[in-house]
This record gives sequence, C-alpha cells and structure tokens, in this order.
Amino acid sequence: MLSTIMRPIGVIHSPFTEMDQTPIQVSRSQALGLVEVYPEFAEGLKDIEELSHIYLIYAFHKSSGYTLQVKPFLDDQEHGLFATRHPCRPNPIGLSVVRLLERKENTLTVECIDTLDGTPLLDIKSYLLDFNQRADRRMGWYETRSRK
Repeated sequence: MLSTIMRPIGVIHSPFTEMDQTPIQVSRSQALGLVEVYPEFAEGLKDIEELSHIYLIYAFHKSSGYTLQVKPFLDDQEHGLFATRHPCRPNPIGLSVVRLLERKENTLTVECIDTLDGTPLLDIKSYLLDFNQRADRRMGWYETRSRK
C-alpha cells in the first residue's frame, strides 16, 4: 500500500482553540486568521496578494478516527463519508476557501477562517472562478436535507 508523507509549509492561526468553537463551514465564518508560511516557502507567495480568495489545504490535526457512515453537521440522516465534508476522514485533510486581505512578507491575513489555531498548513492554491465554479453541479443530499 502506498504511504505518503506530507511536510507542512506553515501554520494557520485562528481565534478557535476548541473544535466546538469552529464554524460549521467556512461560508458561515467571518473570523480573521493569520496564515504563517515558513520562511523556506515564502518565495512561493510571489503575486499572491493579487488574488481575492485562496484555498487553504491543511491537516485536521485534532481529528481522531473515522467511520464510513456519518451524520453531517447540517443533516439528521447518515450519509457516506465521501459524500460529506465531515472532518473525521481516513486521510484527515481539510480544504477551505478564504478571502485574502493582506500579505506581509510570509504572513497572510485572511477572512472566513474555520480552522483551529495551530492547524498545520499543507498547501495554498489560487481560487479562480473560471476553474472552480461549475454550472452543472448537483449537491445531492444537501439539497434535500432535513434542516438542523
């Protein structure tokens, strides 16, 4: 079986210190956060300040274990883990789109953060509407869910 080792490129700082403090989803957050990119990766931030939004890819470092059937935060019914955004996963990797407010050297100030303080940052990618928005999307159970 393939084994993958990932090395964090930085750390995410947020006002949230406990899992029950974090917003259910990034779209429900207006919290500010700092994304500290380690100095050896800072050169990769060139031109990032020209973007309004970025993807943060990170490790769910406080997540433990997983099950393949979960009740997502926004529904009362069980669904397959891979049809949800539940944080307890076989490979605990998270993805958030945040608004980039400012860059100062190797630190990014972002809005709409939903991670825990101290979250290991694995990667940053540009959020580009031309590539990331799909008109023909279906949202499955989310569209017909029983509202919480």
